[in-house]
Amino acid sequence: MKLYDVYPLYDINVVRGKGCKVWDENGQEYLDLYGGHAVISIGHCNSHYVEALTEQLNRLGFYSNSVVNKLQVEFAERLGKVCGYDDYQLFLINSGAEANENALKLASFTNGRTRVLSLEKAFHGRTSLAVEATDNPKIIAPINDNGHVTYLPINDLEAWEKELAKGDVCACILECIQGVGGVNMVEESFAKGLQEACRKYGTVLICDEIQCGYGRSGKFFAHQWLGIRPDIITCAKGIGNGFPMGAVIISPEFKPVYGQLGTTFGGNHLACAAALAVLDVFEQEGLVENAHLVGDYLMKELEELRQRNRHILEVRGRGLMVGVMLDVPHKEVRSRLIHEQHCFTGCAGTNILRVLPPLCLSKGEVDEFIIRLENVLNEL
Repeated sequence: MKLYDVYPLYDINVVRGKGCKVWDENGQEYLDLYGGHAVISIGHCNSHYVEALTEQLNRLGFYSNSVVNKLQVEFAERLGKVCGYDDYQLFLINSGAEANENALKLASFTNGRTRVLSLEKAFHGRTSLAVEATDNPKIIAPINDNGHVTYLPINDLEAWEKELAKGDVCACILECIQGVGGVNMVEESFAKGLQEACRKYGTVLICDEIQCGYGRSGKFFAHQWLGIRPDIITCAKGIGNGFPMGAVIISPEFKPVYGQLGTTFGGNHLACAAALAVLDVFEQEGLVENAHLVGDYLMKELEELRQRNRHILEVRGRGLMVGVMLDVPHKEVRSRLIHEQHCFTGCAGTNILRVLPPLCLSKGEVDEFIIRLENVLNEL
C-alpha cells in the first residue's frame, strides 16, 4: 500500500527536535520558524512535557468518556483561570476542524438557524460544515456545498450588519488574525460592532482561535486584543504541543443537553496530561509574555529589513504570528530558506511567508532568522 498523495512534500525527513530547532535523518540542523503549522507551542521535546506524558502513559493512556476523568476537570479549572474564562464551559475533542464543527452545531441547536457568516479568505477546517465555512472552493466537495455560508469582507461592519438584520443568521465565525488567509488583522471597531450586532439579532459569535490563539498573539487569545468576549471560542494546535487535541469554550448561557455533543477520543487521559504540561510550561517560562516581547522584536527586525530590501512589501501580524508579504512568489524563497539556509517557515497565498515559531523563540533565534532571510532575498 502507498500513501494517498495529499500534499507536495519537501524531501526532508525530520527525526528529532529540541526547542526551536529540528534535525533531519542526516543530522542537519534547522531553525524552526514554522512550529509544525503553529502546533508546537512550548518547543520541541520540552523535558517537563515528555516526563508528564511518559508518567501518564505508564499509569493509563485511555479510557472511555463514560466514566469520570479528573484530569479533564483539572484542565478545565486551570485553563479557565489562565485564559480569563473561568465562568465558561469546556468541551474537549481532537482537532480544530472538530472544534469548529461542534461550535457551529451548538449554535444551531441553540437558535434553530442554519446560515453562517464567515470572512473572505477564511479557513476553518476540512470537514463537513467547517470546510463549507472555509473560503476555498477547491476543497469544498459538492456534498459539503449546502448553501449555509455567506462570505463577507474583513472589517466591513456595514456588510455584516446588513446580513445580520435579515434575522436568519445562526453564527458569525471569524479568525481575529487570519492564518491561511494571509495574516490579515480584524480591527477593534469591527470586532466590537460585530459583537453588538450579534447580540441584537440573536446570532452566536464564534472566535476561531485555533491558530491565532493559545498565547501566539502575545495574549492568551487574539480576540482579547480587541476588547470582545465571544459566545464560543475554538482551540486546537498549541493546546497539546503536538498531541492531537481540540477544545470548545462555551458561554454559560448555553445549557448542555445530553446527547447533543459527544466524542470517543476527546479529552482522553494522555491528551489531558499533554495539555496540563503545556499550561505548566506557559506559567513557568512566561511564554505568553515571551510571545509578546519576542514577537515585537521580530516585527521590528523585519521592518528594518524591509527598509533595506525591496523584496519585502509589508510586515503584519501580532506576537509570534507574522506575515511577510513579498514582491515575488514565496515558493522559491521558502525552498532556499529550507535547502540553503536550513530554516523552516510557513506560507499563505502566493507571496506571503507565514512565521509561526514555538512560543519559546528567543531574540537570538530571531537574529539568526533575519540573517538567513536576508541572505535569500539578497540573492533573488
